Amino acid sequence: MVFKQQYAVIVLFALIVTSCLTSLGSYRSTDRMVNEDMERALALALEEQESDVISQDTIRTFNSHLQIAELRGKATLTVETRGQQLQAYAHCSEATIFRLSDQRPATVLWVLTGLWAMFVWYRRRELMGQVHDVFGGLTYSAVDSCFYAANGNKVPLTPMQHQLMEMFFHSPSHSLTKTEICDALWPKKPDASETLYTLIRRLKPVVEQHSNLKIESDRSKAYRLEIK
Repeated sequence: MVFKQQYAVIVLFALIVTSCLTSLGSYRSTDRMVNEDMERALALALEEQESDVISQDTIRTFNSHLQIAELRGKATLTVETRGQQLQAYAHCSEATIFRLSDQRPATVLWVLTGLWAMFVWYRRRELMGQVHDVFGGLTYSAVDSCFYAANGNKVPLTPMQHQLMEMFFHSPSHSLTKTEICDALWPKKPDASETLYTLIRRLKPVVEQHSNLKIESDRSKAYRLEIK
């Protein structure tokens, strides 16, 4: 099966997006949990001292009511003036929330993303080593498995025509027997002679229009791709 570079890139992009969303989802879930815990602990601390004034005792009481032990000593309390009222708030740094969040699923995905990126890079280097196969003004690109004319335009081929042209290009002599073609393209068809004849007849003008090549027949027993 021909490796499709564009599909590999799509998979890589999907892995990156999934990793980011998984990490962000865990962070947001932890952020909500942390804020709920800090708000509850602050409400209990202020209720116990019956005052909005923040003191060392308030901070100690606040920390004692925190259910998430890792927040103790890291969460901070501030007081804002709104009109004639004082409003107390609890805060926690983004770094602390991130450390508290469960990033293990995201880490696994990032590892897979890195491994896939390495595979894509390696495969691309491998393909770049055999990027172009040029014959008679027709270029076959192994990177995207396409044929290009001398002007750089992609040659319009049907899937079956494309498969046959790949067979011609992969053959050292650029020639194929009728049996080789029929066995590769129609393995389950007892007699594909007429189908092959139709395929060759329709492929010939396409090849001649976009290159300096032509398809010659050897008494209908074999076909070869040769320069005009």
